[in-house]
Amino acid sequence: MTLLSLQNVSRVHGHGATAVTALDAVTLSVEPGELVAVMGPSGSGKSTLLNLAGGLDAPTSGTVSVDGVNLGELSTRAVAALRRRSIGYVFQDLNLLPALTAAENVSLPRELDGVGLRAAKAEALATLERFGLADVADRFPDDLSGGQQQRVAIARAFIGARRLLLADEPTGALDTTTGESVLRLMREQCEGGAAAVLVTHESRHAAWADRVVFLRDGRVVDEAVNEPRTPNGDAMVSGGRP
Repeated sequence: MTLLSLQNVSRVHGHGATAVTALDAVTLSVEPGELVAVMGPSGSGKSTLLNLAGGLDAPTSGTVSVDGVNLGELSTRAVAALRRRSIGYVFQDLNLLPALTAAENVSLPRELDGVGLRAAKAEALATLERFGLADVADRFPDDLSGGQQQRVAIARAFIGARRLLLADEPTGALDTTTGESVLRLMREQCEGGAAAVLVTHESRHAAWADRVVFLRDGRVVDEAVNEPRTPNGDAMVSGGRP
């Protein structure tokens, strides 16, 4: 089953002469196992697309479905529950809670979903370890570097059995090596049956995706299929072997 489906989706802000169309009749499907990169100039609608895909905003017209569920048919509470359980979101401004430690920030979605405190903390510590952050688990965001804060925010998106990952410039504050390790983990999640949408300005990051969708003025203007890649991001030669 398609994990993310946008069908003829538009988002208009304002009314009448002051109306601004942020997204214009966009149709996009993302399948299990697929990593899709979205590129385009500033103001092209990339973040709007992610907000609609994650249920953080509602379309003016069209339908958004996650794992076969039409978000427009759900209550606000039901959409929030779906986000906690099924959608991992990496915000461009991170949205870490300053009063919580790194481990507490990462475990919060699981606790809100009813997972016990001890179990949620164990999951958070294991997830932080995947991102090389085990030694900062008890630190607060203000005590972390910008790159560490970004990795904590990404770890929070990965925790639990999220099947859809939405990432808005997730490697912006990271050095090349760390950024590639994050993209590698995203590919591993997809290889395990998840789907991911990556907004990026960097063509080298988009190269990790299976497909690249190009937006301009709120519309899909082009799409490219990348060469098949291994979970490490290496291009595969003909015959499907690295």
